[in-house]
Amino acid sequence: MANNIEQTDYVSYLDYQGKHKGIFAWILATDHKRIGLLYMYAIASFFFIGAILGLLMRIELIAPGETIMKPQTYNGIFTVHGIIMIFMVVIPGLSVVFGNLFMPILIGARDVAFPRLNLFSWWIYILGCVMAVSSQFLRQGPPDTGWTFYAPYSISTGTNVIMATAAAFVLGFSSILTGLNFIVTIHRLRAPGMGYFRMPLFVWSLYATAWIQLLATPIVGITLLMLIAERVFNIGFFDPALGGDPVLFQHLFWIYSHPAVYIMILPAMGVITEIIPTFSQRKVYGYKAVAFSSLAIAGVGFLVWGHHMFTSGMSNTALWFFSLLTFIVAVPSAIKVFNWVATMYKGSIDLKPPMLYALSFIFLFMIGGLSGLVLGSLATDVHVHDTSFVVAHFHYIVFGGMGFAFFAAIHYWLPKIYGRMYNFKWANIAWAVIFVGFNVLYFPLFIIGMQGMPRRYYDYLPQFQTGHVISTIGAFMLIIGFIMMVVNLINGARNGAKAPANPWNGNTLEWKIPSPPPHENFDQIPVITEDPYNYL
Repeated sequence: MANNIEQTDYVSYLDYQGKHKGIFAWILATDHKRIGLLYMYAIASFFFIGAILGLLMRIELIAPGETIMKPQTYNGIFTVHGIIMIFMVVIPGLSVVFGNLFMPILIGARDVAFPRLNLFSWWIYILGCVMAVSSQFLRQGPPDTGWTFYAPYSISTGTNVIMATAAAFVLGFSSILTGLNFIVTIHRLRAPGMGYFRMPLFVWSLYATAWIQLLATPIVGITLLMLIAERVFNIGFFDPALGGDPVLFQHLFWIYSHPAVYIMILPAMGVITEIIPTFSQRKVYGYKAVAFSSLAIAGVGFLVWGHHMFTSGMSNTALWFFSLLTFIVAVPSAIKVFNWVATMYKGSIDLKPPMLYALSFIFLFMIGGLSGLVLGSLATDVHVHDTSFVVAHFHYIVFGGMGFAFFAAIHYWLPKIYGRMYNFKWANIAWAVIFVGFNVLYFPLFIIGMQGMPRRYYDYLPQFQTGHVISTIGAFMLIIGFIMMVVNLINGARNGAKAPANPWNGNTLEWKIPSPPPHENFDQIPVITEDPYNYL
């Protein structure tokens, strides 16, 4: 691609001192790498809060009847868990953290197109998070609607729905501005010689994601404003008592929220497509197919929202149309899986921690994807709709997808971010505990879901207890694995051995500059002359 970029007497972005000092050098920074770290620290903190809330729910469900909390408390914790994990962790997740940290470097730029807008996006994100957390402590009590805010209950409940929905609205603005910034950066700031088909595939995934953020997020923003207006002014949008239609809310909500699944998963797929060639030392099989499949997933993903509503009441024509499109959207995802496996074929595979998480991603994503086809089929969806089968499928896609890809990404790029290595032995042990714990936690939910266990229920019949007990054991394993992983990564970032510029023998641009990167990435903008995955 480009020769190693020599930089002597460079100043790492971690050590850079501008006009601000101390914490203000970070929270007022316009450097894309510092903003990426600000996002990472915030998202990691909220993730652990959401994980603890999830553990509390699992403890409550270990036995029928009341265990550690009342039903209303359970509903509140359930809603808070969903709001934190979806709007504050999973949707921003990979794109704002590793997109900010590495996308400009991957295309040979010194920063994003609009650095101040990038910082403003982070501040809006923090404002939205503060509003969401505040909604749990105001006088009316935490919202108990679930993270979907389904009408008409979200209109009639006396809990604090307005602040929570307003928080989601504000978080949407951050998403829109980040998507706009990334689109302009990818269009205008690529290094000389980097045509579209010389871009790293992680950049392609961010590009497709940014268009979804830009086009889909305003829909949910308007929907949430309509919900707030209905609660405040009694305007009949969704409440049947006021002449509204609750199914309209579902349509508007899922027109955004299904594409939002691809906001979560497309950057994850991009990360995996960076890691597999590096640890196989093989050129990506079918570069253009992988790139176009990202755009295809983004495009078709706008058209399949109705499969969340097969039991809500739609015409037969709409039912089979949405079912057909659901099966079609699985095709570009399957193309990616095929190409990942084909890339590894005859490769020199090195099972370092990033590769272990990448392989785990493929395994878990395939389970999530195949179970999604069960939900996309009309006959089987009617049977398992609104059961814990849906909970298992959702977490295999979102957590098994975005979550494991995030873990893969931090293990892959941590030496570049901090210039230090972590302990491989403890990273491998933590991976094993997390992988086993994840499957012990969520796979039993497939089984009891097919047996009829409803989702979102505080109580259940004794026949489902065995599955819930196994699932709760998995939750404890998962938390232990998280703690092991985080302690190892923090210790590595602070005290680990110094990392070389290219510890994995990667070939994209971030591995051509020192670790950690200089403040402005490059002394001279590189000229790109080769394929980004030219390992042969």
